[in-house]
Parts: sequence; C-alpha cells; structure tokens
Amino acid sequence: MSGLRFPRPLRPGDTIAVTAPSSGVQRSMRPRLEVAVRDLERRGYVVRMGECMDGTSHVSAPKQERAAELTAMLLDPDIAAVVPPWGGELAIDLLDLLDFDALADAEATWLVGYSDTSTIMVPLTLRSGWATLHGANLMDSLYAAPDGLAHWTEVAAATAPFTQRSPGRFRTARHGDYVGNPELDTYELDAVGGWSVLGGGDVEVSGRLIGGCTETLGAISGTQYADVAAFGREHADEGIVVYVEACDFGAYDVARILHGFRLAGWFEHANAVFVGRPMAPDSDGFSQADAAADALGDLGIPVILDVDCGHVAPFLPLVNGARAEISVTDGIGEVTQSFEGTEAPL
Repeated sequence: MSGLRFPRPLRPGDTIAVTAPSSGVQRSMRPRLEVAVRDLERRGYVVRMGECMDGTSHVSAPKQERAAELTAMLLDPDIAAVVPPWGGELAIDLLDLLDFDALADAEATWLVGYSDTSTIMVPLTLRSGWATLHGANLMDSLYAAPDGLAHWTEVAAATAPFTQRSPGRFRTARHGDYVGNPELDTYELDAVGGWSVLGGGDVEVSGRLIGGCTETLGAISGTQYADVAAFGREHADEGIVVYVEACDFGAYDVARILHGFRLAGWFEHANAVFVGRPMAPDSDGFSQADAAADALGDLGIPVILDVDCGHVAPFLPLVNGARAEISVTDGIGEVTQSFEGTEAPL
C-alpha cells in the first residue's frame, strides 16, 4: 500500500448503498431495516438496496455474489457510502474474491460498519489504501448520538478535524428490541463508566488509527490481509494507535488473540492501544481487563480500557487511517480525528 486516501465528504443527495457482505436480514427484522432506510432518506440521502440481503441462512448469498455486489458498489462512482445492515460470521470468505488492486486504483468510497465488517474494512485500508469508518451498522443508525459523540454520517461528512469524548454512560443490553419496537431511536444508557488507563494515570498520545473486532481480525492477523505491522512501519514517523474490541469470546480466547496480534507485529510502532468496552464474558475469574493486561500490559505504551467502540453502545466512530489525538483525564476520554486534504469544519 502506498499512502492513504479518504473518501470525499458525504453530502445530502448522495447515494448510500446497502448490502450484506456477511449475514442478511431475517423476516422479523425487516421492519427495522425499512425504518433505518427511511431514516437515511430523511437525512437527505438516496438509498440503493442490494440483492444480497437474504436472512434465511448464516450468509446473505453465495460468496461469489456477495463479493461481486460489494465490489460493484465500492467501484460505482455514483455511490458515496456502503453500509451493511450489521456484521455476521463469515465475511472472511470474501477476502480472496475481492480485487484489492482494482480498488486501490479507484476513487475511495466510505465503507461503514463494525463487528464482522472489520474483516473487510481493515484489508481495504491496508491493501487498497482506503480510509474506512468503524461505527454503527445500518440497523443502529437510527440512534441519535449521545452528547460527546457524532453520528457516522457526520463523521463521513467531516471536512476538518473533529473531536468526540466519552459520554460516561453505556448500555448493558446487547441490542435494543428491534422486533417489538422497530422505530427505536434512543439509547437506554443505563450504566455509568468512563475510560481508564491500564495501570492508572492520565494520557496524551497520538497516531494513525487502525483496528476493529478482535475475534474476526484474529483469523487474519498473520496474513496479507491484516499486515498491521507494515502499516506501522509505513507510519513509523508518527506512530499508530491500534484499537480492538471483543464481541463473544471469553477472556482466555481474547488474551490468545491479543498475543497473536503482538506476535504478528501489530504493536511494534504503536503509540497506544484502545480496548473497547467488552460485551464478551470473563473466564473463571480471568476478566477481559486481565486479558488486555496479560497480552499488552508490558508493551511500554498506554493501554486505554473501556473505550466506547465496538459491541457495547453507544458507538464512537473511528476512521481507519485517520490521525488521532487522544487524551484521558480523570476517566474522561477525548479523541480528535483529522483527515488529509480537509478544509472546512464538521
């Protein structure tokens, strides 16, 4: 990869395409999907629905069809952003079907999402040089961003550095009731908690962002599709900030994956590590925080825990490839992201 390219700012009137590179949408969730589409239209966007959306199996369509539709959307100059309904389980089966060289030669398009979508976004950044947006999936897009955070459409529209900060509250439930209340648009942030620094203290640090879902990226961390070590070397002058977040795996499994990232060189040029607030369970008295400490605690760089990125709402949008300036003071975390070639305010 040579350099980074940021998609043009998202604007009202732009087309946002929807496809499911991994899991589709089952019948009971279709009302939520329809409401989410209408919400984007209300925000001023044109929504183009793909064919790969079926939810009767673990994937939305055969892998060749999913890869072809995603590629066509990303290469279409009339499409400004692609956002899946959510993640899934097997986006990994698309990686050897995507033409990263052709994408590298094309104008960058926003790819938005988290969870299994990380399996595609990180390779797209590392192999094709496209900045990608780790934030809410389409089914979560209805939620109004709480104070301190931005909606992903605002981030994709940014034309100058922008700052977000931890809201200090989070949701303990995994999902809202999208079946019983498909129009749900307000977070129930029922628990209190800010960011913390492993070992204590406050932090100020900066670097280029790269990261995503621990479980899905663990499967590709030692491959050409997730060569974060090379990304770190490319940006060694400013350093990188690696962010990771776990969905379902127990703490022992997460510790093993984080050690794998370390062995693959992910942290050789890291200035800090973000660890998302975990939804994943502890293991026999060994907590998710213990997993981070075991694998990352002696790196000699700040490890920032309980960041609002990943599977625990609310969602802090982070852009792979963006330069980030980060501070944590008395549990209040703040991150300012900047894109190359931007001029006007968010």
